[in-house]
Amino acid sequence: MALTSREIAFLETQRSAAMITTGEDGVPKAVRAGVALVDGNLWSSGTQSRVRTRRLRRDPRCTLFVFDQRYSWLTLETTVTLLDGPEAAAQNLRLFRVMQNRPSGPLSWFGSELDEASFLRAMADEGRVIYQFEVERAYGLN
Repeated sequence: MALTSREIAFLETQRSAAMITTGEDGVPKAVRAGVALVDGNLWSSGTQSRVRTRRLRRDPRCTLFVFDQRYSWLTLETTVTLLDGPEAAAQNLRLFRVMQNRPSGPLSWFGSELDEASFLRAMADEGRVIYQFEVERAYGLN
């Protein structure tokens, strides 16, 4: 599904989301997540060992609730593709450059400033993956 220009504009400025996956018991499970548009794709970061990653491997459906600090919001019903190959560290670098609005130079990571090589190493060491969301339906007050 193609997003409207208004939805894209909202996603270009908002990073806060609730990511809702389904547990084995069928109950929705929500966690806070950061999201960003990277080259037209909606991405978030996770790790190989996260419970939500295991859930998405079992069932790739996910709902995102993206919100601002006032009353605007956008709900996205999605299917997730996990990007976890050898390019995952570099893809996380691209994502965090967008999220932190730092096209070059060091990136913040857990209270430290890491140069590019150190950041890539941290992403590989943590087993970072990218959640890429394909939007099936969008609705909201934005």
